[in-house]
Order: sequence, then structure tokens, then C-alpha cells
Amino acid sequence: MRGDRGAAIRITKFFTKWEKNPLAFRRRLLLSAGVMTLAPRFLVNFWAGLRTARFLRRQKALGRGIEAQRAAFGRLVAQAAPTDFGRANRLAAGMSYEQFRHAVPPRTYAQFQPEIGRMAAGEENVLSPGRCRFFVSTAGTAETTPKLLPVTEPMLGHYRAGLRDAVFFHAGHVGHTGVFLGRHLHAGTSTALTEKNGAFYGSFDGLLALSCPPWVEANLYAPPPAIARLPEGPEKYAAICACLQGSDVTLLGGTPASVLALADAMRTRAGDGRHPAASLRTVWPNLECFVHTGAPLGLFAEPLRASLGPGVIFHELYAAAEGIVAAQDGDSAHGLRLLSNAGLFFEFLPLRDYNEDHLAGLGDRCLPLEQVQPDIDYAVFLTTPAGLCRYALGDVVRFLSVNPPRLVVTGRTKLHLDAYGERLGERELTETVLAVCHRNGWQPANFHAAPYASRAQPGLGRICHEWWVELRPGSVKTPTGPLLAQELDIELMRRNPDYAAKRRQRTLDSPVVRLVMPGTFDQWAQSRHALACASKMPRGRSDRLIADQLAALARFHSGSTQAPFVSTPPIVPPTPPQ
Repeated sequence: MRGDRGAAIRITKFFTKWEKNPLAFRRRLLLSAGVMTLAPRFLVNFWAGLRTARFLRRQKALGRGIEAQRAAFGRLVAQAAPTDFGRANRLAAGMSYEQFRHAVPPRTYAQFQPEIGRMAAGEENVLSPGRCRFFVSTAGTAETTPKLLPVTEPMLGHYRAGLRDAVFFHAGHVGHTGVFLGRHLHAGTSTALTEKNGAFYGSFDGLLALSCPPWVEANLYAPPPAIARLPEGPEKYAAICACLQGSDVTLLGGTPASVLALADAMRTRAGDGRHPAASLRTVWPNLECFVHTGAPLGLFAEPLRASLGPGVIFHELYAAAEGIVAAQDGDSAHGLRLLSNAGLFFEFLPLRDYNEDHLAGLGDRCLPLEQVQPDIDYAVFLTTPAGLCRYALGDVVRFLSVNPPRLVVTGRTKLHLDAYGERLGERELTETVLAVCHRNGWQPANFHAAPYASRAQPGLGRICHEWWVELRPGSVKTPTGPLLAQELDIELMRRNPDYAAKRRQRTLDSPVVRLVMPGTFDQWAQSRHALACASKMPRGRSDRLIADQLAALARFHSGSTQAPFVSTPPIVPPTPPQ
């Protein structure tokens, strides 16, 4: 315990000195560590080649990752056993997974809030040994309010391992280590931390930056700390452009919306005054990798490919403040490789069994990695080095293979459209919009779908979906709302048998589409004081929380219960794809 407390104090002193004079302290730190900035390229290339080859050998040896998961389970249970949470749930070092599964019920964030509040107040040994000195605030995409999560020293080590593995996967995929020879530019939220009662609070980006080892900070990480601490927005993008226009950037990371905004700003700055530069590759010729995090690529794929330029590989990282779960290790069609040996213990509950109101009784139905099967949707549960135990992450995944384990994220447990039994997930909604717009030459910028009910007169009503859609300027032919509604209706029936059955039985009417002016979704995000929210817009909800917020912004909409009822015959759906 004394060693843990001393380590926490050392890392707190480290950050305090860094905040007071980050550039000077970084130089002193690097000199004391015997590390030089801008290391010779041949040495970096040699070192990176050795590390990448060793990493790939280890990944191959992992196979399904079963032994790595058993080791992670043993470490995490032993770590939690002496804490208040561990004693309350009868955790003991060396206990079996079956004992663990019966002793500890799965929990949501709300059920962890009392313990996290005690940790934030300075109590020791609550969820993890010693005192937790760092906390991360999430964006609150699925929730109505942001979440506060603990970040312990072992959790910082997990972040570091996850980021490292993602870059090594990219180097292994392309067959060379050129990505290590330039700067890694992260376009994200402010990395500044605030201090309160001896603890530090910040964004996920801030804690990721803190987890970087000194050599990475000196030779790879960009932008400089003074710029990284700026809040996300045009001022920060302009500062990055001014600082790094002449630099050698090989990797660009961030949410799709943030990276697209930065790319547009840099192209404008590098242009001839009348026209922007053709792509970022004309500014940074060695740019080879775009790591996208925080939101599905979805609607941003084509604009980003055009803006970044040819030859830039899109590399997905499945990362959240609760843990870095998976990373792309090959072609995107093969899914993301589960990071089974990065310090997390995973469990998976078949989505058909998921019920948040009765989660405590579902612990025996959760499966370890060795028991999952392909082509089944699972809710994800994590046990983490920060002390979260059987924590409901809120994501839904589907394994494409189990040896090695590769998955895709299909949606969120709370963010889906299932008000009338239609069972539409975020991935399916997004793919529907992309297919319709691609077929017709329209360029989608953002959308949201929600249940809709209206009543024109007694006995006549309408139950359907309401789609809020924003198209990018420049579409060859802008559709009308009814035309887009018909296209979405047909495509959804082709893709989803449950939706097709509801339409055929006339228990669900044809959808309503609200085409909104460009910038409406950004305005919604700004009203929530989070610029990144526009790219993390929940694609579907079974309630009207977001739809009514959009209705308040788009003044033409008279309300969700007052639209005229129009009876339309059901369209006979095409045969679903096999």
C-alpha cells in the first residue's frame, strides 16, 4: 500500500511541475532519462522494426487470447480483493471464474457512482488499492449527462499498451515502420487537467496524453502541450496548422469530425488563396495513417478520403475511457482484433438476454472470451485496472471470427430504434442512409431517427419513424422529404425482416423525413457545449429526447404529435439479402 501511495504522489508531482512549465520540464525529464528529441532516423527505424516484429510474433502466439484473458482475470481479482468493493463482494486472489461470476453481479455506471464519488472525495481503497489521483470525464454520448470515471496508474499503463498495440498493428499491416519516422498528430479535445482536493480531472484525450512515455512525447506526439491544452474548435485547428504545416506528420488521429475540420483548415491555409490544397498529402507527403476513434466512420468516410488524399490508410481503434478494447490489424472488412492481453478482462452477454432493469440477475449468462461465437450480437462487460468490475460498457459487438478474436461494433445498448419491435441498430441505420444516398448521388452530413406518433382526429393516427437528415451542400440533385422517405423505407425493408413485417402488417406506417439546413446538427452539438457531439450523434433512439431537441432548433417543425395523418398503403418489401 505504501508503494502505491508513493507512486501516486510521484505522478502527481510530475504533472504539477509539467503544468507549471511544460516545455522546460519536458526537456529536463528527457535529459534526465538520457533521451534525445528527434532521434536519428536509422536508429528509430531499426528499433521500431525489432519491436514490431516481436509484437507480431506475440500476437500470433496469443491465438484466441484465452490464456491472456485468464492471466488478466487473475491479476485484476487479486488487485481488487483487498479493497472495500472486493471485501463486499467476497473477492479473493486465486478464486475461479465460476466463483467470481456467482459472487459479483454485473453493474451499470449508475451503480458505481457512489463508490466513484467516494474516490473523488479522497477515500482510499474503494475500488482500487490506495488513492486514485486522476479522473476522466466522458462526453456522455449515450447518457444525458457526462460520466466521471477513475483512472489509476495501472489504467494509465493500459492506455499506453492499447495505443502502442494499435500503431504496431498498422506497421505490421503495411509491412514497414515509416509511421514511426514522423509526428503523430492528435486532433482532439483539450488535454488540460484541473486540480481539486489533490486529484486531477480531464478529458479522455488528456489522460491518453498523460500516459505517453517520455520518448513518445518527445519524438512522436503532436501538437505541443500549449496547443494541445486549447479547447477543441477553430482556434485550436488554426494553431495546429500554424505550428505543424512544415512538419513531417505520418499519423493523424481523432474523431472523424475533428480530423475533417482540421484537414479543411490545413488545406485552406496551404492553398493559393483562392483554392484549398488538394489534400493533406500535399502538405504532409509522408502521411500514411489515419487512426479514427470515438465514433463510427459512417457518414464521414468519403469526405475524409477526399480531404486526406490517396494512400492514407484508415485504421480504426475501439477506445473508450473505460478501456481500449480492440484495434484494426488488417483490412477493415475483417473487423477489429480484440486486445486480449492489454490488461482488461472481457465478458459478453448475448443481446437477446440483455435487460438493464434486471442486470444483477444476468451474471450467470455472461460468457468469457473462450465461449463466444461468431455472428451473435453481444453486450460488452469489462473488469478494468481502474477497479470497475463487470461494468456494462453499453456497446454491442458481433464477432466475425474467434481465432483470432475479431469483432465489429454494431451499436449501443441504449442507442437503437426499437419503439415498435422493429429492432434497428445504429450500424443498420447508418448503412441504410449510406446505401440510399450513394445510389442517388446525395451526400449525407448527419441524421437521426426516432419514433413518431400523430393524431389528426379521433380514430385516425399515425405511428412511424421520423428521420432528421442534413445533406452536404453540393449534391447534384437535392431530394424532397417524401422522396427520401420512400427510399429509406424500401431500403430498410430490404435489410431488416422485423421492419418489413411491421410495414407489411400496417402496424408501422411509412416514415417522415425532415430535411434540415446545413449546420443544424452542429448547432445541436453547440447547444450541448460539446463540438464533437455532432460526429457522435446517436443515429437512433427509442424515445424522442434528441428528436424534440432538433425540433426546437428547426423552427418549421410544429411538434411530434400534431402532423397530419396520411394513410399510405404498405409497400411490398423486396426479399432480404441472404
